[in-house]
Amino acid sequence: MTEGKGDAWVAAGFAALAHSGIEGVRVEVLAKALGVTKGGFYRRFRDRAALLEAMLANWRDGRIAAIEKQTALDGASARERLKAIIKLYSERMNTEAMAIELAIRQWARTDETAAVAVANVDAARLKNVGQLYRATGLPAEEADAKAFLFYCFIFGQSLLFLEHGPRRRAQLLAKSADRLLEEDG
Repeated sequence: MTEGKGDAWVAAGFAALAHSGIEGVRVEVLAKALGVTKGGFYRRFRDRAALLEAMLANWRDGRIAAIEKQTALDGASARERLKAIIKLYSERMNTEAMAIELAIRQWARTDETAAVAVANVDAARLKNVGQLYRATGLPAEEADAKAFLFYCFIFGQSLLFLEHGPRRRAQLLAKSADRLLEEDG
């Protein structure tokens, strides 16, 4: 993770990334948004590539730490933890975080370093949720498949625009969550 003065630059970089994609993460634009000179940037980072590297490390480490925290049992059953994660991601729409996630995934399509960061995050997500499903008694292969469906649901539901309104959306989310939590695998 970044520390100190670089945090503001990384945060500004994420805001630009969410709004304009990787092309929008430019030193001049970030300096203007922060109300500082470009010289301030170069006192913290050697170049734009170093900022992008810091952003990827920040995102990767933050996402992995979040999923490890979200999947820790801490006295709850695996099924209760899975239900809590579904609730967290389906009841609260964090549009900025989703915009950052999508922008990083788009960036990963053309940049190997970004692709590695995304692969690391996805592997951690699937591993940790797969462990929860194994803790419910599912065999490893079924648990891994259920973890994959779990994340397809988590991300997919946030991208769908439903014309039926919030009540119908809540009903669909609840029914889908029930299917992901069924005991028969």
